[in-house]
Amino acid sequence: MLMNALESAAVNNPARRALQRFYEVRWLTRLGGRLDGGRAVEIGCGSGYGTQLVVERMGASSVDAVDPDPRMVVRARRRLRRHANVVRVVHGDALDLAGALGAEDGSYDAAFDFAVVHHIEDWRSALDEVARVLRPGGRFYFVEVTSAALARPTYRRLFDHPEHDRFAAGQFLAELSRRGLEVGPRWKTFVGSDYLLGVARRADPTAE
Repeated sequence: MLMNALESAAVNNPARRALQRFYEVRWLTRLGGRLDGGRAVEIGCGSGYGTQLVVERMGASSVDAVDPDPRMVVRARRRLRRHANVVRVVHGDALDLAGALGAEDGSYDAAFDFAVVHHIEDWRSALDEVARVLRPGGRFYFVEVTSAALARPTYRRLFDHPEHDRFAAGQFLAELSRRGLEVGPRWKTFVGSDYLLGVARRADPTAE
């Protein structure tokens, strides 16, 4: 589901960018480490600020970013022009990274979700796709909005989200585990249980 105009304005402003840079990315780095040359994919890149941080703050050598909103793709490409040699931004669906990016199984060292999965009606299939494209040992960095936040009257009144089958923090973590994405202690909630942040690692069957 695409964001409405009000939510687009809410996430494309200096306050949201400051939260991403000084809180979310710092915690994600603390929990999962930097990429330092790794290849990453970002689902739902919006205006591209998260993609910029993945390159500049987390050290990715290349990032493929998708977004379902053509307007956001244009904005992201404009923002990321100076990183055009390492970033590819395409119009596409998080449920079909093969179609959007030609992404093969196990083709990325890391995947990023900056509060996108809760917008997807079939969110479990989005997690399937993340697990598919991560190599064994690859990391899934996520920041998500839980059902606790989405049930609040302010959220329901101002923003558009799917209304059925939303996830609590524990449910999201359990679904990651079912897909071989191991979280362990690398997660935290903030603003009560409204938001969830963490890093999961793709199980490596060859590891001892």
